[in-house]
Amino acid sequence: MNPPSIGIVVIGRNEGERLRRCLAAVSDLGATVVYVDSGSTDASVRLATESGAEVVELDMSRPFSAARARNAGFRRLLERVPDVDFVQFVDGDAVLDPRWLARGIAEFPFDSDLAIVCGRLRELSPEASIYNRLADLEWDAPVGDVQSCGGIFMARVACMREVGGFRDDIVAGEEPDLCSRLLQMGRRIRRLPFPMAFHDMGMTRFSQWWRRQVRAGYGGLYAFEQGAGRLVRPFSSQIHSARLWTVAWPLTIMLAALVGMRVSGPEGAALGAAAVASVVPLQVIRIALRRSRRGRDAFESLLYACFVMIAKAPQMCGQVRRMAERRRGVVATIIEHK
Repeated sequence: MNPPSIGIVVIGRNEGERLRRCLAAVSDLGATVVYVDSGSTDASVRLATESGAEVVELDMSRPFSAARARNAGFRRLLERVPDVDFVQFVDGDAVLDPRWLARGIAEFPFDSDLAIVCGRLRELSPEASIYNRLADLEWDAPVGDVQSCGGIFMARVACMREVGGFRDDIVAGEEPDLCSRLLQMGRRIRRLPFPMAFHDMGMTRFSQWWRRQVRAGYGGLYAFEQGAGRLVRPFSSQIHSARLWTVAWPLTIMLAALVGMRVSGPEGAALGAAAVASVVPLQVIRIALRRSRRGRDAFESLLYACFVMIAKAPQMCGQVRRMAERRRGVVATIIEHK
């Protein structure tokens, strides 16, 4: 029996030196590499060509999306290697661990229903900014069978064909949507306890972090809408959590203050409002404790927990933007945070 074959699909837009590092890491792995460019104005296409990758330049007359780029790369890979067994998707701002491909492939023979595997994604420079550190904390997720895995992952080609690949019209959250459809068909998604890649977030400003969270809320709601009728709807918990803490919680504070006012005047109003408001610091502590059990120190855990709660506001802004566009019949658009 021949050993399983794998191809690599890299997507990018104006990644510059990060793309050079990404392509250098995969060029010697013995796999066919396809690079898909989404309208870069830097030297990305030239870098990819010089690295020996098969280059696909997307038509600029149509809106760009990660889903569209990954689909285009997957199709080109199948044209080049029709009998390829596995495909590894990686973003142009990430560097694959050289041991990952072998470790990922080795997992599939043990489970015929396994469609996707991913490993530990780390931030390349978590010390460079608070936002890079937050990303590294965010990606430190539990291993085992999961409902989604992030945009960098390895997939069984037969399963990708079975589900029809990504949906080109998904502007964000394309990977949870793909995973949701695979799970609906009885397939499995698994996170392994091995290093997979280093990601270069390159985020240094609060405004960038805020836009990323707006994008998460916007794209999450859009993907949730597309998942109607499925057993697993992507972003369900994130959507409801943002609404709870930005809408229901403030209204509850107001109601508690009104009830307290009727019972015992201004002092009762203050007491009632304070009692409900105290739920937030308690929630922060709960999240921090849960994170610390994963081996993170107290400061990192508390930092992560605080930003998880702050993120509810921009995520809700993204949801509101999506709901307004849906009512007006506006086509969903990409929100870039870099």
